[in-house]
Amino acid sequence: MLSENQETGVELDADIEQMRQRIASTVERWTPNQQVQDTLVPGLQLFRSDNPTSCTATVYEPSVCFMVQGTKSVSFGDRELFYQALTYMVSSVHLPVLGRILDASPESPYLAFKLTFDPQEVSNLVLEMGAQLPPVNDCCAEGNCALSMATIEHPLLDALCRFTGLLDAPQDIPVLAPLIRREILYRVLLGDMGPRMRKFAVADSSVQRVSRVIAVLKDRYTESLKVRELADEVNMSESALFHTFKQVTRMSPLQYQKKLRLHEARRLMLSEGLEAATASYRVGYESPSHFSREYSRLFGAPPRADVIKLRGEQAVSALS
Repeated sequence: MLSENQETGVELDADIEQMRQRIASTVERWTPNQQVQDTLVPGLQLFRSDNPTSCTATVYEPSVCFMVQGTKSVSFGDRELFYQALTYMVSSVHLPVLGRILDASPESPYLAFKLTFDPQEVSNLVLEMGAQLPPVNDCCAEGNCALSMATIEHPLLDALCRFTGLLDAPQDIPVLAPLIRREILYRVLLGDMGPRMRKFAVADSSVQRVSRVIAVLKDRYTESLKVRELADEVNMSESALFHTFKQVTRMSPLQYQKKLRLHEARRLMLSEGLEAATASYRVGYESPSHFSREYSRLFGAPPRADVIKLRGEQAVSALS
């Protein structure tokens, strides 16, 4: 016979699984094709895949991504994270990553959704919450990492269930979407990811300065930039910038810029049909051979072979 506490725990687990299934049903219904699906809810994108995938290069924007079904790995710099159902990841800055879906099938597809946010939106909410938030521990360098994960707890899952449910009630989106969106960010700030997000919201903190450097690199990735120039722009020493930047992104500023270039070149070749040499010049490389070597090192194949493989995978996905 279960005790009262055990019964409560069983009921809570059943409630969580019921909400997860409800969200999964909604996401699957609104993603008839295996692709990124924009929605009528501002900032909400849906993801579905019926099959495991090879590594896909993308640049995460400030966002919270919620895993509903399946498993995915995300690698950046020297770090690889694994996400599964009922976990979520927070990206506090723009970050070039490689993602790979590990567990998916037509019967049980990979399902996820993403909520993008403006860092200023988080800063304003942090100020409003004030003393309600526990103090941030500045001693842990790992806490400076811009991409991390946590388990979705019941209050957050309840808000997510109502948020995705708006897809079936479009007339409610203008009024309710901003309210539930704010609740989701509120719940995330109160959870395990809250202290990490708040570090990037504190004006003039070291990680917030790194965020400003990342914005410069993102806007000027084709230019030849020196660490000294970037450090001067945010009033940091070169060594301090290098050290904190690596904590945040798991790579150096120049490695970060290189990956932005290679990710964009891959996109140009895949979506706009550019030749490798043209794409390399477009993103700031002076030598196509140098570009090809670095591309192969990151993606595991020369540019032309990689793009042919990716196009083949897209064709198979479109037919399935």
